[in-house]
Amino acid sequence: MITLTEAAVYDALRTVHEPELGGDLVSRNMVKELSIDGSRVAFTIELTTPACPLKDQIEENVRQVLRPLGAETIEISWGAMVRRASPAQPQQLVPGVKNLIAVASGKGGVGKSTVSVNLAVALAQAGASVGLLDADITGPNIPLMMGVEGQPVASPSGKILPLERYGVKVISIQFFVPEGQPVVWRGPLVGGAIQQFLRDVEWGELDYLVIDLPPGTSDAQLTLAQSVPISGTVLVTTPQEVSLLDVTKALAMLERMNVPVIGVVENMSGFVCAHCGEVTEIFGRGGGERFAREHRIEYLGGIPLDVTVRQGGDAGVPVVAQREPGPAAQALKMLAGTVAARMSVRAMSDQQPVLSIS
Repeated sequence: MITLTEAAVYDALRTVHEPELGGDLVSRNMVKELSIDGSRVAFTIELTTPACPLKDQIEENVRQVLRPLGAETIEISWGAMVRRASPAQPQQLVPGVKNLIAVASGKGGVGKSTVSVNLAVALAQAGASVGLLDADITGPNIPLMMGVEGQPVASPSGKILPLERYGVKVISIQFFVPEGQPVVWRGPLVGGAIQQFLRDVEWGELDYLVIDLPPGTSDAQLTLAQSVPISGTVLVTTPQEVSLLDVTKALAMLERMNVPVIGVVENMSGFVCAHCGEVTEIFGRGGGERFAREHRIEYLGGIPLDVTVRQGGDAGVPVVAQREPGPAAQALKMLAGTVAARMSVRAMSDQQPVLSIS
């Protein structure tokens, strides 16, 4: 009978690699609180994001290498320590936020706010601490889509306390203007509002702050890029050529401002008939994937047309939070996992592996 030892377990776990980051679990110092009791092995694996899309794969690989050692009971707990993908600055506007994820598009109507809302909620569902900033000052839709109402109040320190729904802290100009009143502001006022939402809101400690940008290339994007170190940007497009033309301009603007781009997601990529299963490509096919290939950025996947997305957006229930999630919800949850994984890779790229002594 094989006697389990810490050394044997650590040696076995050194053969299990983290699929996204590279390196093994031990050298990455991801194995915590190891205990052995006869044929029972228990430990915690500390991930770099609670939204890790490859957790099941890691667990299966761990069990495969420990069973031959005689481990009959393998108890794995999961932890997460989200790293900062952008270096902290001495006078950073949001020092408690580890990762700022902007969601941008070249034109309106492509589902950018839908992606922002569901990305934020999916990350929170995975266990991350998340905020959502509605930076579309003249066309704020986030409160309706999140189903959050009310007016923020001041914290003891004098900052604005964001409202909260689905585990996400939310701030929007809509909370401060009367119902139905338009926000007719020039560029400097728009930029000032975004800076105030970054500087004067009590965001606290967040793993991710998702920022829903207005469409196009305007003062809002410039203000954001000049005010805070954006960790990464998700570009949203539809398959049709007019959307691809405009998202090309958005990408060029981001590259000119040295803002990192995570990749592009294709929204409304096809309609699946609920009765017969036939896919109708209402807006064309493959435009987002072709765009990613031509511009050498990552294609983050396609989100199909789904009536539950519209219903949820109107009712304030994001599709990923609905009781019976459809294909769009599944695609958006996969998107959240991919975005979180890419943030982890960026955060770890400049760090040397930490060797664990066993």
